[in-house]
Amino acid sequence: MAMHVVLVEPEIPPNTGNVARTCAATDTVLHLVKPLGFNIDDKSVLRAGLDYWPYVKLEVHESLSEFLEQYAGRRMWLVSTQGKQYYTDVEYRDEDMLLFGRETRGLPRDFLAEHPDRSIRIPMSASTRLRSFNLANSANIVLFEGLRQLGFPGLK
Repeated sequence: MAMHVVLVEPEIPPNTGNVARTCAATDTVLHLVKPLGFNIDDKSVLRAGLDYWPYVKLEVHESLSEFLEQYAGRRMWLVSTQGKQYYTDVEYRDEDMLLFGRETRGLPRDFLAEHPDRSIRIPMSASTRLRSFNLANSANIVLFEGLRQLGFPGLK
């Protein structure tokens, strides 16, 4: 069993490093979709991931369209402040893919509009609704709900 975290055009190296560390610790596949706002070898990415990078199941994709073509037919959940349902309302399955967008803009609006039934969100206070959680925190929140529902496969 496995889940997948997909960072579409991530911009901030420490966020990606922290997500990589979580993926290594949970046997979750990490996908990075270019363009990236940094070099994967950037010291801040490596520092945030500490010594976990050798254990990350990493796939790098040239573009969102290339990623979508490669994984056509797979269940994907688009995590966005514009999501139509709470992330806890979803029944996650083995091999589900959790897509997160850029820190400054999120996932492309047209992509979200094409898949409203697959868009999910983390509830927040109405007074901060126009803002979002940190990317690494969001990935952890949603990923661990999926892993919980699957019985924490392979984890102790």
